[in-house]
Amino acid sequence: SAQEGPPINMLLGAGACGIPAMTSSSSCGISLMQEGISYMAGSHIPAVIVNMERGGPGLGDIGPSQGDYFQAVKGGGTGDYHTIVLAPNSIQEAIDMIGKAFDLADEYRNPVIIAADGMLGQMMEPVVMPEPKAALTEDEIPVAKPYALTGHKNKRDRHAINSVWLKQELLENYINEYWPKYEKAERELQDWESRNLAGAEVVFVAYGSTSRIAMEAMEMLANEGIKVGLIRPKTLWPFPVNAFKEIDFNTTKHIISVELSQGQMIYDVKLAVECKLPVSLINRVGGMLLDPQEIVDRTKKIMEVK
Repeated sequence: SAQEGPPINMLLGAGACGIPAMTSSSSCGISLMQEGISYMAGSHIPAVIVNMERGGPGLGDIGPSQGDYFQAVKGGGTGDYHTIVLAPNSIQEAIDMIGKAFDLADEYRNPVIIAADGMLGQMMEPVVMPEPKAALTEDEIPVAKPYALTGHKNKRDRHAINSVWLKQELLENYINEYWPKYEKAERELQDWESRNLAGAEVVFVAYGSTSRIAMEAMEMLANEGIKVGLIRPKTLWPFPVNAFKEIDFNTTKHIISVELSQGQMIYDVKLAVECKLPVSLINRVGGMLLDPQEIVDRTKKIMEVK
């Protein structure tokens, strides 16, 4: 288990030197990285971290899961910080989000997490790879990032990466100074896909591979005359609360959070709905996948409840 320490600290060191860097693991390995992730967030060090989630808690199993939602979105380490969290639902989108993650990490000087799961981790799909960028000429190589450590080179005006503050008021000022970047992210980075919200009786909220299963269930319900809409968060943090403004509250009577957890995203769904509609949960845990027919049957039972 101790082997997860070196990757996150190497990531920290590379980012501190201004070098784009990423690492990956699955669930319990990411848990062991939390101190380093908190340190990077508190020190404004960019990094990309991929979590192909598996069943937990603890070592759990290697089946697909979404049980790390709290860890990624609410912050698994100490202190006041956020990680930007992207959630692909296909191999193509996962590839595309890697490039986006590096850009966001650099722009916000913050760790970015790709939250996927074991199903996507073992899936094979055709993809279109991005065009490779031409190598920079010597004249095009950018000036070193102003925060990057380059060594003091016998000069006394060197700087250091730091997350230790011995006076409480200094730490408070430091947190208040960087917090606006998270407020900016909440305003500008919300991303989602919505389907069939106009006139929908029920709206599913699902992300990642679970959203694909939910889409199959939507088609099956449509064949029975039940119109279902979908909100698929592409960013788990910031959570796309603006997507819920698209819901037709004249026709929609139920919101259903579809998850591979005991109900972690559902709390953000309830906050986004603002008590305007009841929010229910359809889920499996322990590495088990939902079946489209199971979603159909459980949705109809939820609709029967007055």
